[in-house]
Amino acid sequence: FFSSHMATAHNGSPAHTIWEEAGLEASSSLLSLSPHDRRPLGTRSHYMVLVSLVLCLVGMLSWATSPVVTLFTAPSRDLIAAPRLISREPHSTLAPIHTGRRQQGHARRSVPRPWPLHAQGAAPGVEGDGSTAQGEGTGARAPEVIICGAGIIGASIAYYLTLKGLKPTVVDRSGVAAAAGGKGGGFLAGDWGSGVTDELHRKSFALHESLAKELNIESYRKITTLQVTGGVLPRPSTICSWLDGAIARTSIMDEGTAQVHPREYTNALMDAAIARGAKLMIGKVEGMETVEGEGGGTKVRAVVVDGQELPADKVVIAMGPWSVLAEDWLGLPVPMQGIWSTSVVYNHESTKRVAEEPYAMFCDEDDNGCHLEVYPRTTGEVYLCGIGGSQYMGPNELRRLSPEDIVPDPDRVAAAHRSFSEMSPSVGDQRPGVTQACMRPCLRDALPMMGLVPETDNAYIACGHNCWGILWAPITGLAMAELIADGRSTTVDLYPFRPERFGRPQPRPGARGRQQGSASVGEQW
Repeated sequence: FFSSHMATAHNGSPAHTIWEEAGLEASSSLLSLSPHDRRPLGTRSHYMVLVSLVLCLVGMLSWATSPVVTLFTAPSRDLIAAPRLISREPHSTLAPIHTGRRQQGHARRSVPRPWPLHAQGAAPGVEGDGSTAQGEGTGARAPEVIICGAGIIGASIAYYLTLKGLKPTVVDRSGVAAAAGGKGGGFLAGDWGSGVTDELHRKSFALHESLAKELNIESYRKITTLQVTGGVLPRPSTICSWLDGAIARTSIMDEGTAQVHPREYTNALMDAAIARGAKLMIGKVEGMETVEGEGGGTKVRAVVVDGQELPADKVVIAMGPWSVLAEDWLGLPVPMQGIWSTSVVYNHESTKRVAEEPYAMFCDEDDNGCHLEVYPRTTGEVYLCGIGGSQYMGPNELRRLSPEDIVPDPDRVAAAHRSFSEMSPSVGDQRPGVTQACMRPCLRDALPMMGLVPETDNAYIACGHNCWGILWAPITGLAMAELIADGRSTTVDLYPFRPERFGRPQPRPGARGRQQGSASVGEQW
């Protein structure tokens, strides 16, 4: 443009020639140059050059204030704080954020440790998926939901949230199904509820069956449950051929029960959630960064994981017995007791015959202090729990323990083997191949805690499912997903399980074991 003007001024060509050659005839009126003006350029040429400079300057200013430059000059909170989840490989890291943090309950200021978080589960081929996710068809950023805990409850919530279009990040210090969610018996009874738990039993039992079909969970099956009383003299059962030892009585307890391997269930739901965009992150949740929310309440701004912050729009605490830490982080009373119990698995050659004649069993208390619960699995293994000697951990003890600290009691393993080998010499002819222990989460009233944490805008909790955690996992996941995504649960009434109910709690001694309706079944604690 400048060279054209200079050339015209130099050789005295008419003004209209300049505009026509530039293809900008319409612009001539802006400079008051008539197409019929044939006078040579004089001082008008300098005026045109000056106007051109002004136009160029305006263009440069417009470019300088464009969003492209803003990305470099004023990065948003999402760009500088969101976790970088690149792939499902454990080598991806979250860049350390060097800020202090405060905690409600035990307020403290600490120096962050620049340790990497191992990230798993970003959608294949999507870098950083979730940190700037857009709402379905709205163009708005989807909420960043952080689920603390990758056990059976956390995995269920993650799965159902993805069905609602959200892509949560699940954080766990050890991995999927590392505690009770992977070591439980997997017994399912749809008609054993009573009062407020009746709906949980019935609806979750039905969900288990549909999930097994949808996700191809091979360990799920219907199974008949027996009531068994051990005897003194050799007297085989007339119902179950592999109860070929000292049996005093055998009767059918419930023909409508079922079972599932909790580890397979939990991994199946987590895998399905990851396939829909959820993420799994290995790291220890250490606290929560809070700010003042609407109406003077508390809002969780970030979850602190291994000294680093994960920005959060909504947070779910689903850490089993370790959900007691909500007291420290959010000031919520969580009267939690951990039930430290041992279990064993027989998996040698003799157990395979059980797969052809499966019966779940609840056994009366015997001379070894056991209330055996026997669960044959589709793999041919035989799982035993209810072997007595459980330890009871209070909130302060739970804070000091980690899942890795929960180890089996050798004395109770020996007691269980004595009891089972007396009832089934052909299957219990060898010692169990797997001995393990887990910590069941039990609240003071033996009911789960599910809902929005009171006095907070965006923190939720789901814990305290006791011995029914595996059965109630699907309905918990669905109801919590509805509450988080839609603002209320329409599947089940969560009021009886509201977190704020412990303002005036009334303990229920002796009502914390399994119940068939209102009758106690098996070991009570």
